[in-house]
Amino acid sequence: MSIVTSLDSSIEEHVHREVDNEQLWVSRKSFYETGFALVSYLLPDDVKAMVSAEVNELLAEQSIRRDLHLAETSNSPRYMRNVTAADIRAHAGATVDLYRSPAFIRALSNVAGEQVLECPYEPEHYVITHLERPGDTHGWHWDDYSFGVIFVVDCPDVEYGGFVQTVPNTSWDKTNPQVFKQLVNNPIYSYELKPGDIYLLRTDTTLHRVHPVEEGAKRTIINMAYAAERDLSKEISHETMEDLFRV
Repeated sequence: MSIVTSLDSSIEEHVHREVDNEQLWVSRKSFYETGFALVSYLLPDDVKAMVSAEVNELLAEQSIRRDLHLAETSNSPRYMRNVTAADIRAHAGATVDLYRSPAFIRALSNVAGEQVLECPYEPEHYVITHLERPGDTHGWHWDDYSFGVIFVVDCPDVEYGGFVQTVPNTSWDKTNPQVFKQLVNNPIYSYELKPGDIYLLRTDTTLHRVHPVEEGAKRTIINMAYAAERDLSKEISHETMEDLFRV
Protein backbone atom coordinates (compact mmCIF):
# COMPACT_ATOMS: atom_id res chain seq x y z
CA MET A 1 0.00 0.00 0.00
CA SER A 2 1.39 3.42 -0.93
CA ILE A 3 1.96 6.21 1.55
CA VAL A 4 -0.77 8.27 -0.11
CA THR A 5 -3.38 5.51 0.25
CA SER A 6 -2.34 4.69 3.79
CA LEU A 7 -2.36 8.32 4.87
CA ASP A 8 -5.67 9.22 3.26
CA SER A 9 -7.46 6.14 4.62
CA SER A 10 -6.21 6.92 8.15
CA ILE A 11 -7.48 10.47 7.89
CA GLU A 12 -10.84 9.43 6.41
CA GLU A 13 -11.42 6.96 9.21
CA HIS A 14 -10.50 9.45 11.87
CA VAL A 15 -12.58 12.31 10.46
CA HIS A 16 -15.72 10.26 9.88
CA ARG A 17 -15.68 8.12 13.01
CA GLU A 18 -14.03 10.20 15.74
CA VAL A 19 -14.80 13.90 15.22
CA ASP A 20 -18.02 14.57 17.10
CA ASN A 21 -20.29 17.58 16.87
CA GLU A 22 -19.13 19.05 20.17
CA GLN A 23 -15.47 19.05 19.10
CA LEU A 24 -16.38 20.68 15.82
CA TRP A 25 -18.58 23.30 17.52
CA VAL A 26 -15.85 24.25 20.00
CA SER A 27 -13.28 24.59 17.20
CA ARG A 28 -15.59 26.61 14.96
CA LYS A 29 -16.52 28.96 17.81
CA SER A 30 -12.88 29.53 18.75
CA PHE A 31 -11.88 30.12 15.13
CA TYR A 32 -14.75 32.55 14.54
CA GLU A 33 -14.07 34.53 17.72
CA THR A 34 -10.25 34.55 17.85
CA GLY A 35 -8.92 33.27 14.53
CA PHE A 36 -7.33 30.34 16.42
CA ALA A 37 -8.65 26.79 16.78
CA LEU A 38 -6.92 23.80 18.32
CA VAL A 39 -7.68 20.88 16.00
CA SER A 40 -5.28 18.19 17.22
CA TYR A 41 -8.08 15.63 17.00
CA LEU A 42 -8.16 15.84 13.18
CA LEU A 43 -5.23 13.44 12.76
CA PRO A 44 -4.61 10.04 14.36
CA ASP A 45 -1.37 9.29 16.15
CA ASP A 46 0.05 7.14 13.34
CA VAL A 47 -0.21 9.99 10.85
CA LYS A 48 1.32 12.42 13.34
CA ALA A 49 4.20 9.99 13.86
CA MET A 50 4.83 9.72 10.11
CA VAL A 51 4.93 13.50 9.67
CA SER A 52 7.08 14.01 12.77
CA ALA A 53 9.65 11.48 11.61
CA GLU A 54 9.88 13.14 8.22
CA VAL A 55 10.19 16.62 9.73
CA ASN A 56 13.05 15.55 11.98
CA GLU A 57 14.82 13.82 9.08
CA LEU A 58 14.54 16.89 6.84
CA LEU A 59 15.59 19.18 9.68
CA ALA A 60 18.77 17.19 10.17
CA GLU A 61 19.61 17.01 6.47
CA GLN A 62 18.23 20.14 4.78
CA SER A 63 17.77 22.96 7.29
CA ILE A 64 19.47 26.36 6.95
CA ARG A 65 20.03 28.89 9.71
CA ARG A 66 18.27 32.27 9.29
CA ASP A 67 18.79 35.40 11.39
CA LEU A 68 17.08 38.47 9.98
CA HIS A 69 14.54 41.24 10.47
CA LEU A 70 11.74 41.96 8.00
CA ALA A 71 10.75 45.54 7.21
CA GLU A 72 7.25 44.54 6.10
CA THR A 73 6.46 43.53 9.70
CA SER A 74 8.09 46.48 11.52
CA ASN A 75 11.51 44.79 11.46
CA SER A 76 10.32 41.91 13.62
CA PRO A 77 12.93 39.16 13.95
CA ARG A 78 13.18 35.70 12.41
CA TYR A 79 15.80 33.69 14.31
CA MET A 80 15.52 30.02 13.38
CA ARG A 81 16.51 27.10 11.24
CA ASN A 82 14.12 26.13 8.46
CA VAL A 83 13.50 23.78 5.58
CA THR A 84 11.93 25.17 2.42
CA ALA A 85 8.87 23.94 0.57
CA ALA A 86 11.08 22.94 -2.36
CA ASP A 87 13.15 20.62 -0.17
CA ILE A 88 10.04 19.16 1.48
CA ARG A 89 8.45 18.60 -1.93
CA ALA A 90 11.60 16.95 -3.28
CA HIS A 91 11.44 14.47 -0.39
CA ALA A 92 7.93 13.49 -1.60
CA GLY A 93 6.86 12.00 1.71
CA ALA A 94 4.10 12.19 4.30
CA THR A 95 3.93 15.99 4.48
CA VAL A 96 3.20 16.40 0.77
CA ASP A 97 0.55 13.67 0.96
CA LEU A 98 -1.07 15.23 4.01
CA TYR A 99 -1.12 18.71 2.54
CA ARG A 100 -3.11 17.63 -0.51
CA SER A 101 -5.29 15.02 1.23
CA PRO A 102 -8.97 15.61 0.34
CA ALA A 103 -10.04 14.28 3.73
CA PHE A 104 -7.78 16.66 5.61
CA ILE A 105 -8.87 19.63 3.49
CA ARG A 106 -12.55 18.76 4.08
CA ALA A 107 -11.94 18.59 7.82
CA LEU A 108 -10.21 21.97 7.84
CA SER A 109 -13.03 23.48 5.76
CA ASN A 110 -15.56 22.22 8.31
CA VAL A 111 -13.74 24.07 11.07
CA ALA A 112 -13.13 27.24 9.04
CA GLY A 113 -16.74 27.43 7.89
CA GLU A 114 -15.65 27.97 4.29
CA GLN A 115 -13.74 26.17 1.59
CA VAL A 116 -10.04 25.72 2.31
CA LEU A 117 -7.94 25.54 -0.86
CA GLU A 118 -4.37 24.68 -1.73
CA CYS A 119 -2.22 27.81 -1.72
CA PRO A 120 -1.58 29.06 -5.30
CA TYR A 121 1.99 30.06 -4.38
CA GLU A 122 3.98 26.84 -4.01
CA PRO A 123 6.82 28.20 -1.80
CA GLU A 124 4.20 28.77 0.93
CA HIS A 125 2.68 25.29 0.84
CA TYR A 126 4.75 24.12 3.78
CA VAL A 127 7.81 25.11 5.77
CA ILE A 128 9.60 23.53 8.71
CA THR A 129 10.91 25.89 11.39
CA HIS A 130 13.12 25.02 14.33
CA LEU A 131 14.01 27.31 17.25
CA GLU A 132 17.14 26.16 19.04
CA ARG A 133 19.06 29.10 20.55
CA PRO A 134 18.09 31.41 23.43
CA GLY A 135 16.00 34.20 21.94
CA ASP A 136 15.08 32.30 18.77
CA THR A 137 11.64 33.40 17.60
CA HIS A 138 9.31 33.70 14.65
CA GLY A 139 8.53 37.35 15.35
CA TRP A 140 5.28 39.28 14.96
CA HIS A 141 3.84 38.92 11.46
CA TRP A 142 0.85 38.18 9.28
CA ASP A 143 0.80 35.75 6.35
CA ASP A 144 -0.20 36.39 2.75
CA TYR A 145 -2.97 33.78 2.63
CA SER A 146 -6.01 33.15 4.81
CA PHE A 147 -5.17 29.93 6.63
CA GLY A 148 -2.21 28.37 8.38
CA VAL A 149 -2.21 24.85 9.78
CA ILE A 150 0.59 24.35 12.27
CA PHE A 151 1.62 20.91 13.50
CA VAL A 152 3.76 21.03 16.64
CA VAL A 153 6.43 18.34 16.40
CA ASP A 154 8.28 19.48 19.52
CA CYS A 155 8.00 22.38 21.96
CA PRO A 156 9.19 23.21 25.47
CA ASP A 157 7.14 23.64 28.61
CA VAL A 158 5.53 27.06 28.59
CA GLU A 159 7.95 28.40 31.21
CA TYR A 160 10.70 28.14 28.59
CA GLY A 161 8.90 30.11 25.88
CA GLY A 162 7.89 28.84 22.47
CA PHE A 163 4.18 29.46 22.98
CA VAL A 164 2.01 31.20 20.39
CA GLN A 165 0.67 34.74 20.76
CA THR A 166 -2.00 36.26 18.53
CA VAL A 167 -3.82 39.52 17.91
CA PRO A 168 -6.99 38.74 15.93
CA ASN A 169 -8.98 41.05 13.68
CA THR A 170 -6.00 43.08 12.53
CA SER A 171 -4.85 44.03 9.04
CA TRP A 172 -1.48 44.12 7.30
CA ASP A 173 -0.26 47.12 5.38
CA LYS A 174 3.16 46.06 4.13
CA THR A 175 4.22 49.67 3.53
CA ASN A 176 3.18 50.78 7.04
CA PRO A 177 2.63 47.71 9.24
CA GLN A 178 2.48 49.51 12.63
CA VAL A 179 2.94 46.28 14.55
CA PHE A 180 3.51 48.01 17.89
CA LYS A 181 0.34 50.09 17.47
CA GLN A 182 -1.60 46.89 16.84
CA LEU A 183 -0.15 45.38 20.02
CA VAL A 184 -1.04 48.42 22.13
CA ASN A 185 -4.57 48.85 20.79
CA ASN A 186 -5.75 45.23 20.81
CA PRO A 187 -5.86 42.28 23.21
CA ILE A 188 -3.08 39.70 22.89
CA TYR A 189 -4.00 36.02 23.27
CA SER A 190 -1.41 33.43 24.33
CA TYR A 191 -1.67 29.67 23.83
CA GLU A 192 0.24 26.91 25.57
CA LEU A 193 0.98 24.00 23.24
CA LYS A 194 2.41 20.50 23.49
CA PRO A 195 4.01 18.09 21.00
CA GLY A 196 1.37 16.59 18.72
CA ASP A 197 -0.89 19.64 18.83
CA ILE A 198 -2.31 21.05 15.61
CA TYR A 199 -3.90 24.46 15.30
CA LEU A 200 -5.71 26.31 12.53
CA LEU A 201 -4.95 30.02 12.33
CA ARG A 202 -6.59 32.79 10.30
CA THR A 203 -3.19 34.07 9.33
CA ASP A 204 -3.99 37.07 7.10
CA THR A 205 -6.05 38.90 9.73
CA THR A 206 -4.37 37.58 12.89
CA LEU A 207 -1.07 39.17 13.87
CA HIS A 208 0.93 36.38 15.50
CA ARG A 209 4.33 35.30 16.77
CA VAL A 210 6.14 32.57 18.66
CA HIS A 211 7.45 33.84 22.00
CA PRO A 212 11.28 33.58 22.12
CA VAL A 213 12.60 30.35 23.57
CA GLU A 214 14.82 30.21 26.64
CA GLU A 215 18.21 28.56 27.14
CA GLY A 216 18.06 24.83 26.40
CA ALA A 217 14.57 24.95 24.86
CA LYS A 218 13.78 23.74 21.35
CA ARG A 219 10.66 24.10 19.23
CA THR A 220 9.97 22.37 15.91
CA ILE A 221 6.86 22.82 13.78
CA ILE A 222 5.68 22.43 10.23
CA ASN A 223 3.41 25.14 8.88
CA MET A 224 1.07 24.43 5.98
CA ALA A 225 -0.50 27.42 4.22
CA TYR A 226 -3.90 27.28 2.56
CA ALA A 227 -5.98 29.84 0.69
CA ALA A 228 -9.60 30.95 0.69
CA GLU A 229 -11.56 31.65 -2.46
CA ARG A 230 -11.13 35.42 -1.91
CA ASP A 231 -7.33 35.04 -2.03
CA LEU A 232 -7.40 33.83 -5.60
CA SER A 233 -8.50 37.24 -6.92
CA LYS A 234 -6.08 39.30 -4.81
CA GLU A 235 -2.81 40.76 -5.98
CA ILE A 236 -0.44 39.22 -3.44
CA SER A 237 3.26 39.95 -3.27
CA HIS A 238 5.62 37.63 -1.44
CA GLU A 239 8.47 39.80 -0.15
CA THR A 240 8.68 38.24 3.29
CA MET A 241 8.84 34.69 1.98
CA GLU A 242 11.43 35.65 -0.59
CA ASP A 243 13.54 37.39 2.05
CA LEU A 244 13.17 34.53 4.50
CA PHE A 245 14.41 31.92 2.05
CA ARG A 246 17.08 33.94 0.31
CA VAL A 247 20.40 32.11 0.73
